[in-house]
Amino acid sequence: MTNWLQQNYIEVIGATIGLVYLFLEIRQSIWLWPFGLVTSAIYIYIFFVSKFYADMGLQVYYVVISAYGWWHWLYGGKTEKADSLPVSRVSLRLSAWLLLISVGIFAVIAYVLINFTDSTVPYGDAFTTALSIIATWMLARKFLEMWWIWVVVNAVSLALYLYKGLYPTSVLFVFYTAMSFVGYLQWRKSMKETSDSKK
Repeated sequence: MTNWLQQNYIEVIGATIGLVYLFLEIRQSIWLWPFGLVTSAIYIYIFFVSKFYADMGLQVYYVVISAYGWWHWLYGGKTEKADSLPVSRVSLRLSAWLLLISVGIFAVIAYVLINFTDSTVPYGDAFTTALSIIATWMLARKFLEMWWIWVVVNAVSLALYLYKGLYPTSVLFVFYTAMSFVGYLQWRKSMKETSDSKK
């Protein structure tokens, strides 16, 4: 009982910080990266205890990509002003590459989970992890279409977390799924405003 209370206490903290991260992401605030880093550190523990091993590994990736994203948002727009990187669209060619990479990552993760772990949801875990890796890289580059990937990832993750009884995290992912639509609209508006200002 003590372990259950401890895990859920930490989960509530992680979910709360995750909501702040989501708000900052939609606002295109560079502070999303340090909040994301803290959230990821907390969820490494949560997912290890819950046997979401691919998701646990994903959190390690998030820590690394947070450092990259922070740097790229600062300097990727070829200026030293924070939050200067504009929102853009991903090309058809890059989309094809990202799809192939996603399939490859999914296959590798699913194989590892099935053959080397006691994961009870290997395919779902591999699916959400593979797409999350791609979507987070797209976030670091500020590609608009990453929001649609998050809609799929968040909805599938919500179902998985409900199945595993991670209820505070499930509430977080209800917000994540709904706010992915809001994020898309906000980023599209920002992209249009940037485009209009250059005319």
